[in-house]
Amino acid sequence: MPPTIVPVHDPHAVATLFDTMAAALRGGLPTGTAAHAVSTIAPDAAAAALRTTADLLSLGADPEVSWAPVAALPEIEPLAGMARRSARSGASLADAVAELAEAERASAEDAAAAAAERAGVLISGPLGLCFLPAFVCLGIVPVVIGLAGNVLGGGLL
Repeated sequence: MPPTIVPVHDPHAVATLFDTMAAALRGGLPTGTAAHAVSTIAPDAAAAALRTTADLLSLGADPEVSWAPVAALPEIEPLAGMARRSARSGASLADAVAELAEAERASAEDAAAAAAERAGVLISGPLGLCFLPAFVCLGIVPVVIGLAGNVLGGGLL
């Protein structure tokens, strides 16, 4: 039974993890050794999963079983999928992991832009509540008083 895993919350840490994994693989490290090396800089939950995966790979376990701890973390699950496919097909894992890092950074950028846009929308409510009374007092009330004076004082009624 795998240990209880706390999710990773920093998308930039995940992107850095993927970049470091790609660099280790491009440097010629075997996948298990690269996973163990990357576990030293990974967030706690990801580090534990990567160490377990590295240990299983060094013991010669099947890639499907070896990458299960990493697959249990939603933030780094794509790494497990790419590694499993790479083990089946023999394709280079380094380029795929580098693309995962780029995608993770793009996703973090999109999330930050969405949060900034939400903040702009959410600030409009309090600003409206502050400026609406001033607009009514300084813009509408004088016009109504002026029109009422002309209508009532001008003999229209």
